[in-house]
Amino acid sequence: MKVAHYTEAKAKVFDTAPAKGVTARVVIGKADGASNFCMRVFELAEGGHTPLHVHDWEHEIFIHSGEGNVYRDGTWVPINKGHTLFIPANEEHQIKNSGNGTLTLVCLIPSGAPEI
Repeated sequence: MKVAHYTEAKAKVFDTAPAKGVTARVVIGKADGASNFCMRVFELAEGGHTPLHVHDWEHEIFIHSGEGNVYRDGTWVPINKGHTLFIPANEEHQIKNSGNGTLTLVCLIPSGAPEI
């Protein structure tokens, strides 16, 4: 069993195109013995965004705090604290922080996908 604060996980910062103002952490992954899923925490600074991308695996996201938008089917959909997102495999998507303060989200992916 692992019990830890998410900030104890090593942070990787993305601050150049195609991502901006993103801090990513693998909080539960292969190194912890997780064989089915990987849990990641992303913090998007004000004006920050993930890259517009697509991949072969689904993922599930919980918006922990802040507000922003998710790109879905050619439109931007507002999201904020408490929202959940299911992004199917091969669906183009992007998340951006459109609010004041940090947008924090928890993201689950299946094992076998790149952890970060």
